[in-house]
Parts: sequence; structure tokens; C-alpha cells
Amino acid sequence: MGGILTALLMVVAPLQPPVPWSTEPVRVPIQRSLEEQRGNPKVSKGPLRAGWARRRLTPSLGHREDDGAQGRFRALPLAGFGARRGRPATGVRQDLWAKALALQVAEQRVVFIASDLLIVPREVADGVVSNLTARPGLRRDQVYFTATHTHGSLGGWGEGWVAEQFGGPFVPAVRTWMIAQLTEAAREALDSMAPASLGVDAFPAPEGIRNRLVGDSGEVDPEFAYLRVKRQDGQEVLWGSYGAHATVLGSGEMQFHGDYPGVWQESVEAEIRGMALFAAGAVGSHGPRVSRSGWDGAQELGRSLARRVLDRREQCDVQSEVVLGSVAVEFPLPTLRVRLDEHIQLRPWAAARVLPVAETTVLQGVRIGSWIWLSTPCDFSGELALQLKARARDAGLHCGVTSFNGDYVGYVIPTRYQSMDSYESRTMCFYGPTLTDGFMETLGGILELLGPSAERRL
Repeated sequence: MGGILTALLMVVAPLQPPVPWSTEPVRVPIQRSLEEQRGNPKVSKGPLRAGWARRRLTPSLGHREDDGAQGRFRALPLAGFGARRGRPATGVRQDLWAKALALQVAEQRVVFIASDLLIVPREVADGVVSNLTARPGLRRDQVYFTATHTHGSLGGWGEGWVAEQFGGPFVPAVRTWMIAQLTEAAREALDSMAPASLGVDAFPAPEGIRNRLVGDSGEVDPEFAYLRVKRQDGQEVLWGSYGAHATVLGSGEMQFHGDYPGVWQESVEAEIRGMALFAAGAVGSHGPRVSRSGWDGAQELGRSLARRVLDRREQCDVQSEVVLGSVAVEFPLPTLRVRLDEHIQLRPWAAARVLPVAETTVLQGVRIGSWIWLSTPCDFSGELALQLKARARDAGLHCGVTSFNGDYVGYVIPTRYQSMDSYESRTMCFYGPTLTDGFMETLGGILELLGPSAERRL
């Protein structure tokens, strides 16, 4: 018994108070990075060029051996729900896609890569960035990752206990497949750029979203934002973003599917000449609101949101001359603070074994016209997004916030909820309030870099 207690004490410790962000050592290099970029914002204004492309992510199953280069696998689990216990997918309800939208103004380029994935794993993002740095020479701030956050996509991409709980047993070839498809979609989009016009629109859609963490006592970000790009040949692309979790279909669904974002994309593409992409917004604490469960509910929400966009898009003012800019900040992560209950936590070394996170992550912003899009490596709270949107409005701009930008550091939620005993606030809140405060300060700094001060330098 004494040996067991000794071993336990080596792994757990009394709950430590969070380090105030103002005194956190990793804050210093972040502030230095923001200050260095303040005098040299990567922002241009002029005629727009745009291109887009897609690559299929749906795996081919039932083969004798795994071949990531061809997307062929013996079997693959679905990523999203631990309750599936890593069981293999039984088929395909919807095809899964990696889609890319490339924009260029003068020398400034940005490519948005939106994939029908639960998240964009760090190893996958690093592989894609490495490829795009080699050809065609992009910087990290010019590659904007996001995912639909469907809980019915490819699993097998993660190593470690936590990753395998949600993604199933590790299958190395999956990373090869994902990197190749995301890379090729981005390269083709960049190669296909032609003169285009662009506009951004948004509308409230409270009927499809709810606060799943605290219910009616909390706030909800009901905004559906979309970007419309139209080329002179009549082809167009619509890029939509909404904060409701893609969890209309539950853990009992064992076929690959895109949930309501997949339905939204298919419904839009059925009526336009071009392509539709979807980005999970600030989905932390926000769940879908539907009157029916399962596939019927996914169709209900996806089609209703698509109809509203399709009915509005002709009134979305598009312009051929736009502002385009990008900023990325390397963010050193603070010490892990994984709570087991209100009194104890995992020691940081033990938490690092369970959660194989990197030492740094990336926060990013892209300016498109009067909108600034912020990307985050987490399930970012919709309530926090409301604060950033209010800050942008004060500067005369609009703001959209998306999740899953090529890394995953858990849930980032308001500090007032972090003492709760819940999935989001305890199980998946890896760093506690220190990270919330750090992300909010840094994202606010990115807003400033891409805001009116950047325009004055054009």
C-alpha cells in the first residue's frame, strides 16, 4: 500500500493556483513578437486574384495493407467520440473533402484550407506548411487552417492516450494521406488564381445554436458569417463559418460523414457554379439546436443555413479591390494544469505524458476587406469570441473567430466557468485561466496589428 501511495504522489499534486498572465514568463516573447510586427504589418491593398480547389479525403477501406499515398486502408476508426472506443468505420454516408481558397493582392498571398476533419493535427499541419514553404514559398502566417469539426471523420492520426481516446488507434499512414490531400488542394488553388471580386456578409441564426455548457445563463454567438468570392467567368466560392458544434449525429453513427457542415456544403454547391467551404467557428461551449436527431437533424440544420446564405448572396456586395493581410504569433505555452477534481491535479510531467502537446502553438489573423479572421488551436469559446467581435466593432471593423488552426490545446473558455466540474472545464481544459487570458490578450494584439493602424501605412 505504501508503494502505491508513493507512486500516486509522484503523479498527482495538490491543485496549484493559476499563474496570473501578467506575471507568466512566456508572456514576454509574445509581447516582443507583437511589437516587432507592429512596425511591419504584412498588409496590401489592390486588385484581387483568387483560386480554389478540392481533394477527396474519404478513405478507401478493406485493403490488405495501409497505403497512405493512395488513401487505401485496411480499416480506420471514426474520430470524435470516446464512446466509440476506437471501433472501425462501417462505410461512407458522405464524402469528406479538403478544400482550399487562395487569395492574392499585390505580393500578399493567403490560402485557407478547410477540411472535413475533427481537428487539423499538429503533425499534419507541420507537414503541409513544410510542403507549401518549399513550393510555392509561403510563410506560416499565409496558411490558414480550419476544420468543420465533424465527429464522423478520419481517425487514427494521433499518438498518446488522449488522442487515441477520441481518434482511435494510431495509423501512421493516415497522416501521409491527409498531408498529401491538403497540400495538393492548396497548391492547385494557388495555381488557379485569376481576377476576382470579394465580399463578406453575416446574419444572426440563433435558431440553430445553444450554450451547451451553462444553458440559458450563458451567452451565445449566433452569427453565421460567409465570404463570397466571384471570378469573371461566373464561378464563385462561398466560405461559411458558424459556432455550433458538428455533433448532431452522435457516437452511434459509424459511417464517415460531415454532419450538418457537410450538408451545408452539398446544399450550397447544388445551386452555385463553384465550391463551398465550411469553417468551425468558436465552437467551445456551443452546441447545435435541432428538432430532430441523427441524419434528419443534420439535414435540417445544414439545409436551413444553406438556404439563408443562398437567398442573401446576391445582395452581398463584392469588390475587386480589397485589403489583404496576415499575422501569425508563435505562442509559447504555459505549464499544463490538468485538474482531476477541485483539490488535485496531475503533475506537469505526468500531464505531458498523457497530453503530448508541443511547447509552442500559433495564433493567427487574416485581414480581408473590413473583416479580420482570427484562427485558434483549440475549441475556442463562443462567449470569448463575442468579446473579440465587440472590440473589432469599436475599431470600425468586423471579426470572425475560427477553431482548429493546425494544432490542438484543448478548450479555451471564460475563466468564470473553469471551476465547474464538466467535460469542457475540467477534462478538456488543459491549461486553466492562464491560457484564456493569454489568448485573449494576444488575439486582441493581432486585431490591432491588422486594424486601422495597418490601413494608415498602405
